[in-house]
Amino acid sequence: MPMGHHLIAGEAVSGGPSFASSPVEGPARDFPMGSPDLVDRACRAAEDAFETFGFTSRAERAALLDAIAGEIDAREPAITEIGTRETGLPAARLEGERGRTTGQLRLFAAHILKGEYLDRRHDAALPDRQPAPRPDLRLIQRPIGPVAVFGASNFPLAFSTAGGDTASALAAGCPVVVKGHEAHPGTGEIVAEAIAAAIARCGMPAGVFSFIHGGAREVGEALVRHPLIRAVGFTGSLRGGRALFDLCAARPEPIPFFGELGSVNPMFVLPAALGARGAGIAGGWAGSLTMGVGQFCTNPGIAVAIDGPGLDAFVEAARGALASVAAQTMLTNGIAAAYREGAGRVGSAPGVEPVLSTACEGRNAAPCLYATTGRAWLADEGLAAEVFGPLGLVVRVADADEMLAVARHLHGQLTCTLHLDDGDTGLARRLMPVLERKAGRVLANGFPTGVEVGDAMVHGGPYPASTNFGATSVGTLAIRRFLRPVCFQNMPAALLPADLQ
Repeated sequence: MPMGHHLIAGEAVSGGPSFASSPVEGPARDFPMGSPDLVDRACRAAEDAFETFGFTSRAERAALLDAIAGEIDAREPAITEIGTRETGLPAARLEGERGRTTGQLRLFAAHILKGEYLDRRHDAALPDRQPAPRPDLRLIQRPIGPVAVFGASNFPLAFSTAGGDTASALAAGCPVVVKGHEAHPGTGEIVAEAIAAAIARCGMPAGVFSFIHGGAREVGEALVRHPLIRAVGFTGSLRGGRALFDLCAARPEPIPFFGELGSVNPMFVLPAALGARGAGIAGGWAGSLTMGVGQFCTNPGIAVAIDGPGLDAFVEAARGALASVAAQTMLTNGIAAAYREGAGRVGSAPGVEPVLSTACEGRNAAPCLYATTGRAWLADEGLAAEVFGPLGLVVRVADADEMLAVARHLHGQLTCTLHLDDGDTGLARRLMPVLERKAGRVLANGFPTGVEVGDAMVHGGPYPASTNFGATSVGTLAIRRFLRPVCFQNMPAALLPADLQ
């Protein structure tokens, strides 16, 4: 079980002010608060380690990633026990998430062994070219240096200490400094110990990885401001992420901030599909909406359809399905309070009618369903804002043109979904150029919860879904965030990176 300490370059550090965890069950435990001094120690150790780790072979880094996965699997009972206590997530969910986490690590190990991500290019010298000779030019992607990673509240494993940001940064050859999330400090600490054990077993520099508990706002600020940090990976709220993004941009030397900040992931239910299988779509939507108490960044919070009897039946089917879902425990008291505030805000907005209202107390949350018109939705910017939890909003549009207007009015999204049958192709063709510009992933006849980890996945989108629309935080393409192209001109072979020799 966690001992209550930071892990700075392999060294357990404790003492000083502390904060208490907020477990769903069992006693609270004290954990040491992070500090700017600890951030400085970790960043300096990471910079020292980069001079070695950044020049290791792909095979060495792949072995490290595989070793981390093995060390995490070896701690499976402890991770599940402390994780369920801290988050309220069921054991099956945590075990599945652990498998996804170790799978990501092994996927990146296999990915870097292939070498395709290096994007190697060679323009051979043309010494006799006129009017001027061409030098020998060789390009390769190289690691950028130490990376800061912020643990996420809603994924204590797959988006936290050893999650996708950490896995892709280590695969690239970048040391990582993780700020753990206060929602699951014990889980983060156990995973950090697994990473440190793998680093020691593989003979890597200890500064390749450090883990610092949070507990104070100044920890995150010190991390993104530290001059040795070269990029930041973040998953969290729009408000918190935007504040860190602004700090990164305001540094004397600005750095990229790869933040995933929020999305309502709208579904467009087109007329033929609505008429043929509206009840089935409504049931699937209810399941996606309430999965994990709605605490997924891909939670489809808005359904848009043309008004009429088919939509009436859809709304009633969704109401029935959601009414059967009991209240469930949310990840933190703060998230539960924010959900209640968001539900109240949506429910009291002009032009919004309640379809299913539920009372939520403490850390529990139950589904809520509301409906509004396309005109009211277009007039109220607040209805396009994410409510983190199991809340759905049906937007009744008057016709296809108003559906297009709603699509054009959307902010950037992680996902947009079309439910369509053969008779909907014409309207879908009108929507596609709009939705492609709005989202990083466009789905047909499915639900966005459940993000496949693979080569072709994009988990990102235009702002505010993420702060860098050209990046993804899931899938092998995520490694590009922590690389930069370097060109070597007329360089002797002995001085080239090994992957260019």
